[in-house]
Amino acid sequence: MRQNPSFTLADVDEIRRVIDAHPWATIMSAGEGGLVASHYAVLLDEGRDDLTIVGHVGRPDDLIHGMGERELLVVFQGPHGYVSPGWYGDVPAVPTWNYTAVHLEGVPEILDAEENLRVLDRLVARFESRMPDPRLMWERPNDAAFVERLAAGTVGFRLVPTRVVAKRKLSQNKPPETIETVIAALDAEGPYSNPALAAEMRRAQDARRGGAQ
Repeated sequence: MRQNPSFTLADVDEIRRVIDAHPWATIMSAGEGGLVASHYAVLLDEGRDDLTIVGHVGRPDDLIHGMGERELLVVFQGPHGYVSPGWYGDVPAVPTWNYTAVHLEGVPEILDAEENLRVLDRLVARFESRMPDPRLMWERPNDAAFVERLAAGTVGFRLVPTRVVAKRKLSQNKPPETIETVIAALDAEGPYSNPALAAEMRRAQDARRGGAQ
């Protein structure tokens, strides 16, 4: 992802927020057979306060990606959506797409079986806990043999990124009043209504006003 100083997202806490809120990641690598991409849920490493992530891939994706030997690119996509030139008012303008994205690169560490189980347990708990009657990984009707058999078909990893590129393109290059108009349009009913993107733009706008970003 080409970086643009006007749209750089450099605050680690904000990048962590994007990853935590949008954990469905695209994992990419380049091997002998060419480029390959996989899609998995990934979590921040709970034992660290940086951008280290943990996750798993199913076998044989570990071999396809050369897991533990080759560099991975892991992409997180935050809120995004279309912005109409009509929202800018009676000025020359073209359509654009606003978005937030985070790219992490590095060679992952392969987790042992015990730690892989802990990561799988965290993944299940993270998403299942929102259910009215959560079915956690170790609860009946699952038993230990069932869980361990399924876990054996996965390869856990930890990625400490050696390169981070994060971008928040949210109309920062427009006047504040134009940004407010775009936020209002995204919050309103219509073919491109997008409250999640409006909220992300509002967060960025408030941070700029407060001098936090």
